[in-house]
Amino acid sequence: PLLTANTSDLTPSVSYVVVGAGSAGCVLANRLTEDAHESVLLLEAGPKDMWLGSLRLSWKIHMPAALTYNLCDDKYNWYYHTLPQAHMNNRALYWPRGRVWGGSSSLNAMVYIRGHAEDYNRWHREGAAGWDYQHCLPYFRKAQCHELGENRYRGGRGPLHVSRGKTNHPLHKAFIEAGRQAGYPFTDDMNGYQQEGLGWMDMTIYKGKRWSTASAYLRPVLSRPNLKTEVRCVATRILFDGGRAVGVEYTQNGQKKKVFAEKEVILSGGAINSPQLLMLSGVGNADDLKELGIPVVQHLPGVGSNLQDHLELYVQQQCTQPITLYKAQKPFHMVKIGLEWLSVFTGYGATAHLESGGFIRSRPNVTHPDIQFHFLPSQVIDHGRIASKIEAYQVHVGPMRSTSIGWMKLKSPNPLDHPVLQPNYLSTDIDVWEFRQCVKLSREIFAQKAFDPFRGPEVQPGPQVQSDAEIDAFVRQKADSAYHPSCTCKMGSPSDPMAVVGADTRVLGLDRLRVVDASIMPSIVSGNLNAPTIMIAEKAADIIRGRPPLVDPGVPVYQPPTLETQR
Repeated sequence: PLLTANTSDLTPSVSYVVVGAGSAGCVLANRLTEDAHESVLLLEAGPKDMWLGSLRLSWKIHMPAALTYNLCDDKYNWYYHTLPQAHMNNRALYWPRGRVWGGSSSLNAMVYIRGHAEDYNRWHREGAAGWDYQHCLPYFRKAQCHELGENRYRGGRGPLHVSRGKTNHPLHKAFIEAGRQAGYPFTDDMNGYQQEGLGWMDMTIYKGKRWSTASAYLRPVLSRPNLKTEVRCVATRILFDGGRAVGVEYTQNGQKKKVFAEKEVILSGGAINSPQLLMLSGVGNADDLKELGIPVVQHLPGVGSNLQDHLELYVQQQCTQPITLYKAQKPFHMVKIGLEWLSVFTGYGATAHLESGGFIRSRPNVTHPDIQFHFLPSQVIDHGRIASKIEAYQVHVGPMRSTSIGWMKLKSPNPLDHPVLQPNYLSTDIDVWEFRQCVKLSREIFAQKAFDPFRGPEVQPGPQVQSDAEIDAFVRQKADSAYHPSCTCKMGSPSDPMAVVGADTRVLGLDRLRVVDASIMPSIVSGNLNAPTIMIAEKAADIIRGRPPLVDPGVPVYQPPTLETQR
């Protein structure tokens, strides 16, 4: 128990306070309460992901095909926007972030991608000692239950169910075959030995339902007596006693409340909310904090800096056969698909339809893939906020390791104000070149023989866009966030002035405070961020519990036969 001046017998205390019931927080709540003598309070700003205890009544979350609904309203979503982007025609880009049990894993497109082994080896070199591939792979496996069974790369017994697409749509087959015709390999597991190539994607879908971290980790353990959860409560600051975190202040139903942590406060708010709460609490760049009148607890200039994200755009082609999802978006068909899903959880409602994709290299002498594809047998307009007008298919494409780095800062000391988000997109020449390459390589795949039976006119960029200048202008106007903000509280060595947490996830210079979520990535990984965020939390749980780290040395990883060619 704490004997600080500001505790009274009336204030609740637990071993751990976890702020944020998202992709990382749900994992921590589950793993930390496996020790019956420890207690956890899990705070979430948003609501539960269930209405009256029913998945079906919360169909907008749990029905995979309904994912665009929650991307477009602010019920379960922080609904952030960036500053106008100087290199993107001054557009302010839309950043949805989950504000609900499961966090962004309750809103995302359910793509399960781990990134490349070299991403984690790079983290180790960047100062996150012990976070190389051999130390991360066992935690990917521990989390996972893959429907195809376990092997050296896949897990078969974890809580996170992962499956492959079931629609067997001819356009997905055409995409994979077109890749082969263009000279790219087929990969049977882009999360296994060989990321490079085109193939079938893994998805966090189980028995036709979205399998968020709330479904996988949180709801199954709600009956544990040592786990308490609170929803609709916004954390306003971390309570400190000197340099020691002792609890969290939050508001719920208009009331200010406090909870004390006997062991640790753990921030799992994600790449925007975790640095925001640190800064509100006096941890960050001292000059910025003083300007806002926030008393400085610890000067850590890395908080909110090093912001990284992925951009993507859609290359769209009209389809000459009525086989795309265009009809499925007509009201009558939507009702039919919805009823099938509500009754038996199967059919077109049971997938996000992003069932094929792949990874390629943009140019020679790139050691591992830096361009990602997601293929969709449909047309998406404005994040799904506008209905498709035609039979069309599209590939989402974007560079994986852009060099543009941004930052985020507080707008004001008010916890309810959204922070200022400055990703600095496309601010380097190489990033512009890579995007141009993305468009050219996507068009080349769509031009292969496999698409001959289906290919109509190009919808986007459109036949009028040909020169480099025209392609660059198209990118500036049409590229959008892939919703992968990260790296804003980067993990690094204590000698790195921009590091925020050490390799043990503890905030540098402070006691009993950790950050565990996508914000602690030293650099962005080559792929989607949900699977890596869950892995980070699984690994951190062992660190927090004082358990020896899992390790699997010498796992083979595919190397391209030559780096002298692009493919």
